[in-house]
Amino acid sequence: MPLHALPVPAPAERCLTAALRSPSARSPHEPHGDRAALRPVRPLPLYLLDPGSPPGGVPQLAGWRFLLARGDVPVSAAETTLTADGWAFSHFFGGPFVGSTELALARAEQSAEQWQPRLLSVPRLYMHTLWLHADTTAGASDGRPGEADLLVPLAPAPPGIAPYRPLSIAVLLPLLSSRLATPLVG
Repeated sequence: MPLHALPVPAPAERCLTAALRSPSARSPHEPHGDRAALRPVRPLPLYLLDPGSPPGGVPQLAGWRFLLARGDVPVSAAETTLTADGWAFSHFFGGPFVGSTELALARAEQSAEQWQPRLLSVPRLYMHTLWLHADTTAGASDGRPGEADLLVPLAPAPPGIAPYRPLSIAVLLPLLSSRLATPLVG
């Protein structure tokens, strides 16, 4: 079943386009080769769940993540962020979340259910999930999880959480909230 992707805000897309053309928007995680040959694919709204969120708190829209493909293969990603002044390019990056995002999206497309794909990031736990939102008509500004939503942890996942295993919001969010409430030792 095709996923119901949200439309990307035009200013966020323009920021990414400008960064792809700019020689000054470099990153140590940027893929090698001609950046102009990269094309954005699979744009997803990115929500954050941070330590300040109360248990069961509402994830906040933080930006958009774009997988960047060379040919048909995603090789890196880029993010734009929502700032007080509007949309801004954030950074390019590579690493395991690029491939795991693509794999999770491909699996979600095989589902008989209809979903609106989103990403949920929990930076303190170095965790990303593909958030399959059941309300396919919701706007990006609505970060409230629904009871029918699923979270698919991306690889690498924190200890004790299996990557790619879809979990209900009712199961995973309380677990994440309790881990966020635990002080870091160090």
